[in-house]
Amino acid sequence: MSPLYCSIKYTWETCLNNNPDLSCCNFNITFFCLQLYYQVLNFGMIVSSALMIWKGLMVVTGSESPIVVVLSGSMEPAFHRGDLLFLTNRVEDPIRVGEIVVFRIEGREIPIVHRVLKIHEKENGDIKFLTKGDNNAVDDRGLYKQGQHWLEKKDVVGRARGFVPYIGIVTILMNDYPKFKYAVLFLLGLFVLVHRE
Repeated sequence: MSPLYCSIKYTWETCLNNNPDLSCCNFNITFFCLQLYYQVLNFGMIVSSALMIWKGLMVVTGSESPIVVVLSGSMEPAFHRGDLLFLTNRVEDPIRVGEIVVFRIEGREIPIVHRVLKIHEKENGDIKFLTKGDNNAVDDRGLYKQGQHWLEKKDVVGRARGFVPYIGIVTILMNDYPKFKYAVLFLLGLFVLVHRE
């Protein structure tokens, strides 16, 4: 009896009852292990492809984070909570008043999306700037680290070049509700492992 015929015809129970040498059962276990190995390898390829795309976007845009999600309502009505922003950060492009920048403050891990309010240029060409959220009453000096009154170009993660409304709401839900995040990740992993082509 061929192993392929054996794996199709017999289930685990019939294999144990009708085949004392267990050759059919060994084939089923081997086939299952190979299939599981293939699915894990497929999952690894998906993850590595996503990382390569992310690194490629970093190189093309010049930004350490080419895509960010707006996490607060401080930029309404321009951007709403959950909007997905596309960023660039080319060194040769000067920062202008009115431009929307994403910046990182020392001591805070989450970047902030606000508009450039004022620019201060020194004699040596160094530029410092002040930001403010469109929906905020005051500028961002209260957000900056103690004693800092201006941001510098080194603080900028990127500048907004485009957006897709509300697509990032899933990210916000995952941060606000960790159980939701684990459920989504579990379901995605399960789908990749059991999905057959």
